[in-house]
Amino acid sequence: MQVVIGQYIPANSWVHRLDPRTKLVGLILLIVSTFLIQELITMLSLLFVVLVLFASSKIPLKRFFRGIAPLLFLLTFTVIFQLLLNRQGELLYQRTAYLGWQQALLTLIVIVVYQLLKRVTRYRFAMFVLSLVVVFYSIQLEFAGSWLTFDIAVYQGGVVFALFLVTRIVILITLSSLLTLTTKPTDLNNGLEEVMKPLRRFKVPTNEIAMMIAIALRFIPTLLDEANKIMKAQSSRGVDFNEGTLRQKVTQIISLLIPMFIISFKRADDLANAMEARGYAPGRIRSKYVTFHMQVPDYVLLAVTIGWIPVVVLLGL
Repeated sequence: MQVVIGQYIPANSWVHRLDPRTKLVGLILLIVSTFLIQELITMLSLLFVVLVLFASSKIPLKRFFRGIAPLLFLLTFTVIFQLLLNRQGELLYQRTAYLGWQQALLTLIVIVVYQLLKRVTRYRFAMFVLSLVVVFYSIQLEFAGSWLTFDIAVYQGGVVFALFLVTRIVILITLSSLLTLTTKPTDLNNGLEEVMKPLRRFKVPTNEIAMMIAIALRFIPTLLDEANKIMKAQSSRGVDFNEGTLRQKVTQIISLLIPMFIISFKRADDLANAMEARGYAPGRIRSKYVTFHMQVPDYVLLAVTIGWIPVVVLLGL
């Protein structure tokens, strides 16, 4: 339920008033630039610009954190792997680690405490990070009879590249969330059709592709809401999705997926009937009730994003 991609929040901001074609082209160019950037300073500068755009859109800041929350564990493990495995640059930290029954016992105690406390606290990620820190320092305690010893080394290249990857992932998620949070589904569909219009010369069904993408984005929050209702209904009947053995968890997931598939097919059938009743026919050219017109902010934003690409390339060279 923390996913914000696909949701739309109405507000009176300049980002909401932008042409959807401008948002799509700007999003594509900024995403491409994130894979061209090779310097951490440039990536942090782009992150600052993206956060300024998000703040100026009058979207509550908690929406930004809700979009990042599902990726916290992925970001944490990305940082850990880069710090421990990347051996480039200057050596910043080095200690000897020990593995024995004492360290195994301390790790087991930390896991049990984490499992007990995560049920009564809202700050599960903070508890998870604290548990990792405790385990990290526990393996640096030297006891008699250790099974294995090895060196833990942190290099400057690992720190820089870990921050670089985390910044890139945050930028990608923020840009994608900003597009759907500030653009109506119908405008997004029409904007996709306009952006992909040159592909019609190659017999590409751009109208159908745009329709499918818009419907998929639109139904992400709807299906998540349905899943939440099903989980609450099953919880009221005694199903606990947070407890149980692995076999019980698999059974619980299956009991959630089956009604989700049924609801998805029913919604798809209802949507198809509604579209047919309104005269929708694939492949036919349809007129638009609302036509888009580029304004001064659209041209300025396009000029800035288009000019950003050669700047990034020159900085990389």
